[in-house]
Amino acid sequence: MTVIRLVFAALKPGAVAAEYEEFERKVDYVVAQKMRTIVSYCTHRITEIGSGLPGGPWDYVERIEVTDRAAYQAELAVVGKEMLDELYEKYLDRSKTVSVWSERVEP
Repeated sequence: MTVIRLVFAALKPGAVAAEYEEFERKVDYVVAQKMRTIVSYCTHRITEIGSGLPGGPWDYVERIEVTDRAAYQAELAVVGKEMLDELYEKYLDRSKTVSVWSERVEP
């Protein structure tokens, strides 16, 4: 069974959204395609957050479907290390990043 990771992220002060989105297209999506544990990966720009959701505000949410959580985390630590270092150095505020793991409720 696959599991889904949702990652809510906010841009760092001074980071430019268009530059981050270009990084997503040219670097993050490319790294995700190389990872054997990722079934699907996509980033969404948040356009509205309903009331009552604490912890934000966030600018983006990523949906990452993986084959196995532990295997994904181990692979990400190797294959994605440089990408993650650049991502948080230039674009995202690590202190506002929130991750949610989930399993699909089958119909």
